[in-house]
Amino acid sequence: MSNVRALILRTSGTNCDFEIQYAFENVGATADRIHVSELIERRARISDYDILVLPGGFSYGDDIAAGRVHANELHFLLRAEIDQFLKQGGLALGVCNGFQCMVKMGLLPTVTPDPSHQRFSLVDNECGRFEDRWIRLKALPGRCVFVREEEIVEMPVAHGEGRFVATDSKLIDGLFDSGQVAFQYVSAGGTTAQYPDNPNGSYRGVAGVCDETGRILGLMPHPERHISPFSHPRHTREGLKKEGDGVRYFRNAVEYVRKEVR
Repeated sequence: MSNVRALILRTSGTNCDFEIQYAFENVGATADRIHVSELIERRARISDYDILVLPGGFSYGDDIAAGRVHANELHFLLRAEIDQFLKQGGLALGVCNGFQCMVKMGLLPTVTPDPSHQRFSLVDNECGRFEDRWIRLKALPGRCVFVREEEIVEMPVAHGEGRFVATDSKLIDGLFDSGQVAFQYVSAGGTTAQYPDNPNGSYRGVAGVCDETGRILGLMPHPERHISPFSHPRHTREGLKKEGDGVRYFRNAVEYVRKEVR
C-alpha cells in the first residue's frame, strides 16, 4: 500500500511549514512543502495527496486581515480543485493562519461556495494584543476524525486575530450541539476558560472546529509545536511525557486515511 501523502501549502509569510512537515513525517506519512504558485501553474496537483494542510504564519503579511489575501487567492484560483479533493474524501487541516484562511474562504465550519455568505470569522483578540504562550485545551471527540478521545492537552498559541465569532452566538452553540467544536480553551480545572486561559476571548472558549463531515479541521493553537516532549516549558518540573500532545492528532489523521480512504 502506498504511503499517506500530505501537501503542506506555503506562500509568502508562511513560517510553520517545516514544523508541520516534521509532524507528519514523525507519524509515518510523506509530507511535501508545495508553494501555492506550483498549484496555480499546475506543476503540482492537490489530487496527488491525501491531506491538504494550510500551516501557520502571516500569509501576505496579514495586511488586510489575517489570512484574507491567501483565502481570496485560494478561492478564486484553486477552489474547484480543493472542492473536488474534499468531495473525494481528502482531509484538510488549517493551523492558526491556515485556520483563519479556511474560515474566510468558506471551508469552515460549513463549506460555503460563496465566502461572502460566511457567517463565521476570526477577529482581533479581545485583549487587543498578540498572544504568544502555552495554553490548555480540551479535545472534544465529536465529528472530527483528527480527535478520538476527550482529554486535556497543552499547546502554544501565537496570534493576534484568534477570536472565533459568528453573526449570532447561537450559531456557535449549534456547533457544540452538532459535535463540530474539536478544541476548547479550558482552565487548570478543565472548565471553560476566561482570559488569560482563553487567550483571545472566543465565545465558549472555541479553539478549533471541524466541518460537518469531520474531515476538515481548523484550530488556532499549534499542535506541530508540541511534537517532542522536550518542547513543553515545564517538562523538567512535571516530568517528561512519552511524546508531545500534538502527535496524536497527526497520527489520527494518517491512520484515518489508511483505514477509511485507501
